[in-house]
Amino acid sequence: MMTGHTSALTSKLSVFPRMGLASLPTPLEAMRRLTAYLGGPRLWVKREDTTGLGFGGNKLRKLDYVLHDAVASKADVLVSGGVVQSNSQRQVAAAAAKLGMECHLAVYHGRVAPPTPEYETSGNALLNRLFGAHLHDVPWTGNRNAAIEELGNRLRAEGRRPYLVPYGVSNPIGAIAYASTIAEIAEQSRGLGIRPVAIVHCTGSAGTQAGLVVGASVAMPETRIIGIDVDAEPERVRADVIAYARAAADLISTDFNEDDVEVVAGHAGPAYGVPHAATIEAIRLAGALEALVVDPVYSGKGLAGLIALVRARRWQSDADVVFVHTGGAPALFAYQGVLGI
Repeated sequence: MMTGHTSALTSKLSVFPRMGLASLPTPLEAMRRLTAYLGGPRLWVKREDTTGLGFGGNKLRKLDYVLHDAVASKADVLVSGGVVQSNSQRQVAAAAAKLGMECHLAVYHGRVAPPTPEYETSGNALLNRLFGAHLHDVPWTGNRNAAIEELGNRLRAEGRRPYLVPYGVSNPIGAIAYASTIAEIAEQSRGLGIRPVAIVHCTGSAGTQAGLVVGASVAMPETRIIGIDVDAEPERVRADVIAYARAAADLISTDFNEDDVEVVAGHAGPAYGVPHAATIEAIRLAGALEALVVDPVYSGKGLAGLIALVRARRWQSDADVVFVHTGGAPALFAYQGVLGI
């Protein structure tokens, strides 16, 4: 039976329809060996890498809600974008294939210097082609959504009915979708007899953190949401989280406090998409101790940030801390040459 807070959140979210693309709820599992290695606190992992379709990931939970509008509007093509190894693009392409819709992706070049020869063709790039997406190479300008909008306008002029999925599936509805993660964690924690003091995750396009913050404000008010910046742009990330969280809070008629938005800098390495020594250590530890596959762009940097906070003794050794594994395993193959594994 749900607690009052969790029931309130579930009720608020129930008015937003889902497509049923994601396999939910995702598991919440103990990371006992990593906990022992680090000497506490008790670490748990929310397995958003197991959402299913197209190798899963956190974006699929957002797409489950966002794409209901695409189908309702009778769109015939999904349009999105990201860098060559974007996890988000791969999940959009997979969802389009499952829904029987055409998919066009603006593939940004210039944001990340290819770290390996296989970067342009393997991992997520291979899966995008496998799922039948049409790829459009465009230069990175710093504007995350401009090329997506231009591609949508071009298709519209050709008589198509495009639906634009924003970079990272990050918008107010994407944040609403991600608040559902909190409802799951709250119920799973109650079943396990734990009260997490913090939920830690990687943050970049901001919709995931916005949803976690808004959901926690309703169902887990005593749990701190901590985003580990992976873009090396902590101020921009925090501003975007606040904007999406405020809009999402308005949609479900709940309060939102900017002080609840914590973005931790210093764990992104030299730049977005560039793994550094701490990222590679986190990837190795996750694999060797917990058989978890974390990627060098997002979840690996998020885990590196969590490990650093544990080593800095942010929490008591008997506290419970949840790490949100956002997925991204396919990208590991595109970075093989620089990981030393």
